[in-house]
Amino acid sequence: MRTALLSVLLAAAPASAGGRALFDASGCGACHAVGGKGGNSGPDLSFVGFRRSASWLDGWLRDPHAVKAATLMPRPGLSDGDRRGLVEYLASLQGADAPSGARPWDAPGLAADPVARGKVLYAKAGCVACHGPAGAGGQPNAGAKGGLIPALTSVAETYTPDELAEKVRRGSRLEAASSMPAWGEKLDDSEVRAVAAYLLTLGAGKPRGEQW
Repeated sequence: MRTALLSVLLAAAPASAGGRALFDASGCGACHAVGGKGGNSGPDLSFVGFRRSASWLDGWLRDPHAVKAATLMPRPGLSDGDRRGLVEYLASLQGADAPSGARPWDAPGLAADPVARGKVLYAKAGCVACHGPAGAGGQPNAGAKGGLIPALTSVAETYTPDELAEKVRRGSRLEAASSMPAWGEKLDDSEVRAVAAYLLTLGAGKPRGEQW
């Protein structure tokens, strides 16, 4: 009965609306939050359309284990049509639920404080999904050098502010062994430098893990 009802809803709705219905009916929200509602065992998806392309999302939903071998996410087993609808919905999640459609790192007062702005960017633009809270790293990722996402807690010992900004900006284009996205394709220069400013504050008094 639920499958039949879902089919009717999907057939009558635009792809993104049908994707939202599928997201809800399939229980994706048990692990993933959107707009502050949902689970927290998986990454927050409120901005996933900002940080991931539709083609990446399509590949992930086809087979997440082919993208990240150690992921805990099960293979969704979606039909081509359902997958396209879900991709369109996820690609639409770019933080438009924020007041006036503004991104949270553009809130009044943050422009004068690059570290505070960078902290919001780190949490909301996507960095935290791989590198973890406060840059702790250590999460398994088959695409990462050494098989683990590197910690960011000692980048101040390794990079100058300009070097770190360039690392954020170019990602794996700067270092072939890295699987990091080129954030310069999504963030402007002031946003990249704000992320770098925040990263340079991490790690004081904390043990070092596998580093960037």
